[in-house]
Amino acid sequence: MTRTPHDHAIAVRYQQASAEIRALQRQCYALATLRLRQAVDAAGGGAGLAILSDIDETILDNSAVMALAMHHDAMFESLETWKLWEREGDPHLIPGAAAFFDLADQLGVTIFYVSDRFDENKLATIATLSRLGLPQVHDRHVLLFGPPKAERRAAVERDHRIILQLGDTLHDFHGAFAGAALDDQHRLAEHHADRFGQDWIVFPNAAHGTWMKADLRPWEVPRIPA
Repeated sequence: MTRTPHDHAIAVRYQQASAEIRALQRQCYALATLRLRQAVDAAGGGAGLAILSDIDETILDNSAVMALAMHHDAMFESLETWKLWEREGDPHLIPGAAAFFDLADQLGVTIFYVSDRFDENKLATIATLSRLGLPQVHDRHVLLFGPPKAERRAAVERDHRIILQLGDTLHDFHGAFAGAALDDQHRLAEHHADRFGQDWIVFPNAAHGTWMKADLRPWEVPRIPA
């Protein structure tokens, strides 16, 4: 099913303007904070522990560039638009992000920012995260597009125990989701059901995902006998 301008408008309006999205984001960070404290307490401190977090729509709100692209259909799928936004855009933090990452830093947990932003714009991404006051924004802690996210996670695991992962798409959490068909994603989500809300915290994103090309399944109204 091809997306229409109406689809874009509804998705982006929800992502940018709804009070519900802000409530859900705060809720995600409240749960992440609870799990963070539990994990650190169980380990007796933050040494050797790590958090992996996606960046876009998990830490940064990019709805402004979504709104721009919504009015220019070719722009919505244009990589150049997103590259320009990575370099010149002015995203802001979603609610709860600053307090959560500050707490992780204070507890001695290592933070890795794992994103499929373009590595050619790494300095710009680091500058954006730094401008917004996020901690531990160092070159070796910002892992951008190149190797699959599963490989980047594995690299972190060589020296750390990952206690928490944050993201807005399922391949942020496990390599099996990357490139999987929608039905397979549902099957995998069921298989990993015990991880959600525990060490996997999923953030809402109405404007991006494999599901956007899925056919809707309307209710079939039962026939009433004449």
